[in-house]
Amino acid sequence: MKNIKYIILLFISFAMISSCDLFKKDETFVENSKGPNFVTFEKSNIIYSQVATGDEYTFEVEIKVAGPTVADLTADVPVTIEIDPTSTAIAGTHYRFDNNTLTLKANNNYLGKFYGTMITDGIVAPLPADPKIIFKAKVNGVDGVVASGKPVTVNLVYGCLSHFEGTYDVTTQYTAYDGSVSTLTWTEDITKTGVEEYRTTRVGHWTPVQLGGTPGFTFFNKCDDFSVPGQNLVDLYANWVSGNGSANATGDTLTFNYTICYPKGSDHCRSYSCEFVKQ
Repeated sequence: MKNIKYIILLFISFAMISSCDLFKKDETFVENSKGPNFVTFEKSNIIYSQVATGDEYTFEVEIKVAGPTVADLTADVPVTIEIDPTSTAIAGTHYRFDNNTLTLKANNNYLGKFYGTMITDGIVAPLPADPKIIFKAKVNGVDGVVASGKPVTVNLVYGCLSHFEGTYDVTTQYTAYDGSVSTLTWTEDITKTGVEEYRTTRVGHWTPVQLGGTPGFTFFNKCDDFSVPGQNLVDLYANWVSGNGSANATGDTLTFNYTICYPKGSDHCRSYSCEFVKQ
């Protein structure tokens, strides 16, 4: 009988401890939900590319308020945009930034944009390094809203006019995880998707049907030097695609060297060396 009493007391004690822990967790959740909202940029890094023709071009940066109690806000949020002194772009040479204030309005779900101007007059591309503008946001006088402190970097890429869209015969050397090498051939198209921005039809050793997603990979041209910026495989998988390439003097033969790694940042990678010959 005594043993039964002890067992009952043990269960009651355990239940009380569990209830206390649960209460503490719930209390923590409530406190976190009362934290501040943040003014933050939609992206942390933006590549803005234009051909250096002497013209001026407008770029935009998206900004918003995000946080646990945004739905409870009613006041508009005035924001000041500051340029970090570590920026490498030079005002008046690479860019203009004429208006550094904006208001994120409640009736627009606290979504907004601000604008800058990329200057190309007097620029001879390619530059040794892409000028970068680092923007930060500042908020004053709005209860429950603070700046996130995270900047956005706008990379100003000065390109040279190119015409790489078309149909190509492709030869690819594929190195698998185990180090084995095979040679593959096919025909595919390259499509121009933006200012000195292109998209291939295939990526890796798979066909578009096998992968699904958005076929191919995106690359940027900077006066016949290519960058394949880090991107998810066909914008669908966690596998990480990155690399570089170049064009020959006549622009009809392109070469690419890139890897597909999983997970991102690991050395568990497939590698590809490709030659594209224009038909």
